[in-house]
Amino acid sequence: MSRRHVGPADSKSVVGRYLRTVDLLPERLTSQSLFGNKLPLELEIGSGKGLFIATASAKRPGHNFLGVEIAHAYAMQSASRLAKAGVSNALMVSGDAEPLLQGAFPRGSLAAVHIYFPDPWWKKKHKKRRVINSDSVRNIFDALAVQGTFHFWTDVLEYFESAIEMISVECPLFGPPVPEEVEVEGVDDHGGEDVGAYRTHFDRRSLLHGIPVYRVRYVKHL
Repeated sequence: MSRRHVGPADSKSVVGRYLRTVDLLPERLTSQSLFGNKLPLELEIGSGKGLFIATASAKRPGHNFLGVEIAHAYAMQSASRLAKAGVSNALMVSGDAEPLLQGAFPRGSLAAVHIYFPDPWWKKKHKKRRVINSDSVRNIFDALAVQGTFHFWTDVLEYFESAIEMISVECPLFGPPVPEEVEVEGVDDHGGEDVGAYRTHFDRRSLLHGIPVYRVRYVKHL
């Protein structure tokens, strides 16, 4: 699915509390450097409007969450959603996640990485821009702690199949992907904000309109 235009978020609601730019990040990204504690850290790449990170951080106060969104307007929207929720265990970064994956996260430091409905980059010449590529999956594997999880959802079958095949080659130690189930309770016909049945706005639209979604989870065993 393509993304819809989003208007500017209320800058007063974020006030630097929930939004960072890449140049203002610490050199090493950990729970200690970002939140001043040692709670498990989860990373979301491509947070969009912030539905997942806001919901997950509110439901799981024992974990910290860092969202990275390349589109500044969406990063602002996500940060505004965090501000509205009043959580203290989540931050948004406006910028590109790929350079951060190349060394900002210490090896074995992440409890989970989430990538939901990334841009499919339909044209063949643009597919090299996909978030899930040979470099990123190796970096994700290295950054994950033992028993850490990598969650990947998409509504594009070709993307799903090519990613699964590529991950099996680049990171065989991940083992086979595990299908993830989604509860359908709480989805209403009007697209309400009851988040019990979906993780992102794309997931909600897919469920409401009967669009197939391909969902897998990998676990780092070694």
